[in-house]
Formats: sequence, C-alpha cells, structure tokens
Amino acid sequence: MPAAPNRRMVAVVLLIPVVVTLALWAFAWPAARIAPRHLPVGIAGSAPAADRLQQQFERHGDAFEIHRFGDGTAARTAIEDRVVYGAVLITPKGPQLLTASAASPMVAQLLREAVTTQDLAGSQVRVTDVVAAPAGDPRGSALGASILPLAIAGVAAGSAVTMLRLRGGRAAGALIGVAALVGIAAAALTDSWLGAITGDWWTEAGALGLTVLAIGATVAGLAALIGPSGVGIGALLMVLLGNPFSGITSAPELLPRPLGVIGQLLPPGAGGSLLRSVAFFDGSAAGDAALTLGLWAAVGLTAVLIGGRRRTPPAATAPAPGAPAAALAG
Repeated sequence: MPAAPNRRMVAVVLLIPVVVTLALWAFAWPAARIAPRHLPVGIAGSAPAADRLQQQFERHGDAFEIHRFGDGTAARTAIEDRVVYGAVLITPKGPQLLTASAASPMVAQLLREAVTTQDLAGSQVRVTDVVAAPAGDPRGSALGASILPLAIAGVAAGSAVTMLRLRGGRAAGALIGVAALVGIAAAALTDSWLGAITGDWWTEAGALGLTVLAIGATVAGLAALIGPSGVGIGALLMVLLGNPFSGITSAPELLPRPLGVIGQLLPPGAGGSLLRSVAFFDGSAAGDAALTLGLWAAVGLTAVLIGGRRRTPPAATAPAPGAPAAALAG
C-alpha cells in the first residue's frame, strides 16, 4: 500500500528540518549570548578601597558574584580551589588582578577588560595568572574541542551495543571496555602528545573514560528499555544539547540561564568540568562533576542489565513438509 511509504516520506521531510533547527538553536543561541552571569570573583584588600571596588562591580547588575577575602593568600587559595575565577587585590603598590586562564581563558580575558575599565585611581593594573593554561593549549581550544568526540564515542558505543544485540552483562562489559580504552587513548593524545592537559595521567584517563561510559551507558540503557528509538533520544540529549550546554569553551556562568546549570547536569558538561579540575587544579571542585557522571553511568548500566533480562519469545516453529497430521495434532 502506498500510504505507509508516503507517511514515511513526509516524516523524513519534516523531521530533518526540525532536528537542524534544534541544532542551530542549541549551538548558535548560547554562543551569541555569552556574558557573565553571577560569575564568581574575589576582592581582597582594605575595607574602604575594597568596598568602592565592590560597588563598581555591582553596577553591572547580576554579572558578578563577589567574594571578599582578607588578603592575597586567601584569594589565591580560592582561585586554586575553583571557588572564584579571579580576584582583585588592593595593595599599597596599586591594584593587582589574579586570574586563572586554565579555568577559562575567555573568563580571564573578560576579567582583564572588566577591571581595566573600573575607576582604580588611574593606577596601572598588574595581572598575575595564578593557574595558567598549558603552553600546548594557551587558548583552551584543544580542551574545548575534546568534549564533542567524547560524546560521539559514547553514542557510538551505545549504538553498537544495541545494533549488535548485546544484552545484560555482555553489553555492560562492552561499554566499560570501550570507555576504558577511549579514556587511555584520549589521555595519550591530549596529554602525552598535544600537552593540552597537564595533570596526573591516569586520573585524566579515568575522567575521560567515565565521561564516555556515562554517555554510552545512557544511550544503551534507553535503547534497552524503549527500543532502538532510545539511541536517537540519547544522541539528541548528549550531542545536540549536552555538548553546546557544557560551557567547556567558555564557562557555565557565561551561558544564558538555565542552560549553564542544565549543561553541568548532563555528562558532557560534567565531564568537561571534571577534566579541567583534574588536569589543572589537582582535583579541586571535582566532586560534583564526578558524582554526576557516576550517577548517569550507574543508572544507564542498570537499565542495560534490566533490559537484558527481557527475552523475545521464540517464534513458533513451522512444521516440516510432509509431517503427519497426528504429529501436528500432538
């Protein structure tokens, strides 16, 4: 009947433009609306001067979230612990800006511009990069580009497990094995070869592998529970939403709200934050991201194991030609 092919043709004609429109919105809109939104910044120094500087920052509305520190040492510690992205010190020699380009080169540049436009008694602002981005990736381009391949690897692993009809323990074992090997390969590429990340090698490999596992297990788990359409849903969630909402190329606080928050609750965003923490900050502020990835991986693998318990009932065996009627009746 021609009706069914016609419906499929109409579905294809309508579905692809919808997906493309969604992709353009997810990637282009956040990039076009980059601006600080409650960006954590520190101020340290004597009260009168520090109070005036805080008031100047507050003129920007909700752009900055101000943290006050007693001295430069406390401000540096807060930057190294990923509590703030940078801090302004009021010193007898003039103002000093502390940044962390490893946390986000874009935020470091934004803070330089913001501080130099403040009225700081005409003083020249000295800039110190407390946690600098590595020489192999000073602009964070390689780190920012690493999340999409991880998302694709996770979706590919979940799709392969589904298409090959691996079930239960075999499916879970395949997903874990793929994640482990991808983590090792990605660490070898980004750390050993490119020098884009500079932390503990095996910890970085673990963070990369956990990101792939969380994505792959989610895709395979959805497919195990609702069928092959789960692969498409998982791919849309992880690639078309999770990747642009991750904030890895800028910072979650620079994305329109609530996209930055949503992105950190999805594996690509959590994976990017975890990788940055273990690569440059000795694991500081890595707990939330690791917990998020662990939950996605655990739930996904549980769904894979539950789906593996389902067995398609065997089809009725057709009788052999010429079989006696009595045998068929029996």
